[in-house]
Amino acid sequence: MQYEYPCVLTQERQGGFSVSFPDIPEALTCGDSRAEALAMAEDALAAALGAYMKSKENIPLPSRAIRRQEMVAVPPVVAAKLALYNAMRREGLTRVALAGRLGLSEGAVRKLLNPDHRSHISQIQKALRAVGHGLVLGDRAA
Repeated sequence: MQYEYPCVLTQERQGGFSVSFPDIPEALTCGDSRAEALAMAEDALAAALGAYMKSKENIPLPSRAIRRQEMVAVPPVVAAKLALYNAMRREGLTRVALAGRLGLSEGAVRKLLNPDHRSHISQIQKALRAVGHGLVLGDRAA
């Protein structure tokens, strides 16, 4: 799954832009310029999706962008953590069980799943492989 969601940029009368995500209503932000608003949108999206993880909810699927919407992706490490979270939920795997497969403590796995914790991408890849999944990184024109 790609963790890239459509957003709505709205130019405000008093200046600047507000950003909302139809699929993730909790993700709201703004910026003084279009570029700043889109940069802030990445952070707002990552924070909102992290809140879904922390409350053990399903991560909403992204819809396709429609006219006047732009796609915003979460940072790659956050996308990897979301992929691990989703894989564990599909498999019914607990943090303790994954820790056992990896030879790590439950606390180490908790950090791998924490979008606010700085984890090395190779550790997340290893955890994904342990649950039968992989990670693919791509690019697109800005």
